[in-house]
Order: sequence, then C-alpha cells, then structure tokens
Amino acid sequence: MNIILLGPPGAGKGTQARILVDARNMVQLSTGDMLREAKNSGSEMGKKVAEVMARGDLVTDEIVIGLIREKLTGASGNGFIFDGFPRTLAQADALGSLLEEMGSKLDAVVEMRVDDDALVRRITARSTCASCGEMYNDHTKPQPADGKCSNCGASEFSRRADDNEESLRQRLMEYYKKTSPLIGYYYAKALLNQVNGLGEIEEVQAEISQVLNNC
Repeated sequence: MNIILLGPPGAGKGTQARILVDARNMVQLSTGDMLREAKNSGSEMGKKVAEVMARGDLVTDEIVIGLIREKLTGASGNGFIFDGFPRTLAQADALGSLLEEMGSKLDAVVEMRVDDDALVRRITARSTCASCGEMYNDHTKPQPADGKCSNCGASEFSRRADDNEESLRQRLMEYYKKTSPLIGYYYAKALLNQVNGLGEIEEVQAEISQVLNNC
C-alpha cells in the first residue's frame, strides 16, 4: 500500500508516519531525510545533491524523483509513505508517472486538516529534548517538573527558532500557495481522504487506520 500524507507544517505528518512504520511495516520516504542521507552517501546522486546544497540552490524535482526511484527499487516492506512530497502539481505528476513506470500506484492520500489559529498555538508552545528528541508542549505535555526528560533523563530542552507565530504563519501561507492545489488534484482522482490533524495522536492514528483499512 502506497500513501501520501498531506498537511501544513506542524500537522503531525512525521509522527503519524512513524506510527505506520511500526504498526504496518511501511517505509517512510521523507524528502528531507532522503536528501541528508544522499548528501552523506558518496554516491553519484549524493554528489549532485551535495553540490546543489553547497550552492544554496533548491534541489530539482528531477533529483528528488531520482532518489525516490532508488528507494522504491531497493526497499522492502508493506508499501511507502510519502511524507513532504509531492509539494506541487508538477511533482504529483512526476510521482504518478514514476509509480506507473514501476508497475505501482497510489492507494490513498490522507490530508491532515487543521485550524490555523489552533495550530499556531500548538506549535509555538512546543519544545524538544536536546538529547533524544522527545516532544513536549506547554499546554498538553509540559516538560517534567524535575527538569528531566521523561524518556531519557536529559536536562536540556530546545525550541526551533522558526516556531514563532510570524514564521509559522509565513510557512502556512507558503504551504497553501504551493501545496493546497494538490487537494483538488487528488480529489479528482478519487484518492483524497481527510482526517482531523489536531486531534490527539491516538485519535488521528485511528482515523488514518480506518482510511487505510477501507482501501
């Protein structure tokens, strides 16, 4: 089963992808992770990525599709989760062509819908353990009173520099301008499913599982 997780920054796509990896033995294909891995791999494709990133340029769709092709060819599991790709209609067309070429297809597109104001409140309140990456939130999961991470016991926490209201709203606007057209694109292909991205992690997980069980 191959799926796409769509949603604005902070909607929880990465969290839900990791749950699906553990629960269904699926393979998460995160664009950012693939680029970092390629950059450090020393492969021909990795060298191209490193050169582009060293110049400060955006990695082309052709390179990203090439990385996805490699992953689709070499990985084993019960399907793929595309997390952070596609972002544009051109990328969606390229991904569709690649899957068709490889004798595969998309089974579902899950849009994690959010309320912008609620998302801003949630994201601007989050922090992370600097050691293990455990997530905390001032409102829903505060840092432990003893100042130590509940997962690893470390005592240093950090907040992303762009987890402020102004930066987040700019990122949301960029998402809506470039990525929201995909909603109509996949609706027309009868692949789109919508879940509440602002529910508790377990609630969102249950909604996504129901979508996949019905595919």
